[in-house]
Amino acid sequence: MTSETQAKDRIHFWAATDVGKKRDHNEDNFLVDKNMNLFVVADGMGGHAAGEVASGIAVKSMRDIVSQNKDLIEAYEEGSAMATKKDVASLLEHAVHKACEEIYNIGARDPEKRGMGTTLSALLIINKDGFMAHVGDSRIYLQRGNRVIQLSEDHSLINELIKRGKLTAATAQDSPYKNAVTRAVGVYESVEVDTMDFDVLPGDQFLLATDGLTGYLKDKEIPGIMTLNSNIKDLPPAFINLANSRGGKDNITCIVVRMVDHDGRAAELHREIDRRIEVIKRMPIFRYLTYNELIQVLNITKVVSVSSGQNIVTEGDAGDALFIVLEGSVRVHKGDLDIVTLPPGAHFGEMALIDTAPRSASVTAETAGQLLAITRDDFFHIIKAEPRMANKLLWSFLQELSSRLRTTNEELSEDRKTDLEDLTEELFDID
Repeated sequence: MTSETQAKDRIHFWAATDVGKKRDHNEDNFLVDKNMNLFVVADGMGGHAAGEVASGIAVKSMRDIVSQNKDLIEAYEEGSAMATKKDVASLLEHAVHKACEEIYNIGARDPEKRGMGTTLSALLIINKDGFMAHVGDSRIYLQRGNRVIQLSEDHSLINELIKRGKLTAATAQDSPYKNAVTRAVGVYESVEVDTMDFDVLPGDQFLLATDGLTGYLKDKEIPGIMTLNSNIKDLPPAFINLANSRGGKDNITCIVVRMVDHDGRAAELHREIDRRIEVIKRMPIFRYLTYNELIQVLNITKVVSVSSGQNIVTEGDAGDALFIVLEGSVRVHKGDLDIVTLPPGAHFGEMALIDTAPRSASVTAETAGQLLAITRDDFFHIIKAEPRMANKLLWSFLQELSSRLRTTNEELSEDRKTDLEDLTEELFDID
């Protein structure tokens, strides 16, 4: 079964599903809604064809709930202040919760369907922004240039064991827990949903797939398949053929979504994004983050253009943002006394992310340029939404604070030593 369309000649996509070589019926479902640019894959589970029921309810519920709130999507599309990224992400999360509730209630009424559930991975594209909602071990990949990023995280026992160091990726394939998921839609009355928003660039390609494909697919193989098949109609069949050739033990479903590069600027835009990520990654507080996590940090940055001589930070004012110099240079000073000039790649004001103390110095643009800014509110939002990333960030902050405290103590020790030497010279009249 296949589905194809294109939205305003900007988004091309094609979807396919296959029963595989070992199953006698297909419990996967997918949704492609060309009017809302909504894409969903779902992998059902449960006896007596209950998995097919669960995945079908999930994709229908997603479409219905999002469609019922189309005014919110349109408001965001038009740039209205009444609709924010958080509102759109909350809508997707709400849709998953409604699907979960509906599946659970049907299972509670019908003993043959009790305990049925489904994975669910959804992608919504509005203008230049992408939104993800995810539960289970189906996946959403982003291919940007030759780099492949798994946007979703597997909610599986295997993934938990790998994260805790109990298994390696190499030995996971032989584990008896290979198919055990730790989160599913509908098994319980409610479920925790992962949501994420991110920039979408011309030339970006997305792959949404159930584990009937991802269980056989290596990340490094994705760019080759995507590149060799320029006709998007050929991509899902190519992925399905790969899975079947390697065993086809499960149902196989995938959707490929391509952002068309009409202006030929994809390579330039990808280089700019990579440059910004490299600048962020060089900062001590972000050094432990994965590429996927750095993308999430990049999503909360704002580009601020400054002119030569423009005041950026004033000594004594309350600070609420970290700044990273992207282009040009800035001068850190106390009054007319220059302290340091910061070149591209340098940063200032990072303590404002966790502290409301007044700024200790002023910062002025020495030349025209651009800064990346991260506000305290946005930083706290990431910490609350991503506990694992929060641990890395807070650990980095502790290390940074420890380093600064150690430096301060050393400076104080040197000052005390100098004062003692001066006092000794004075008491004993040493020249």
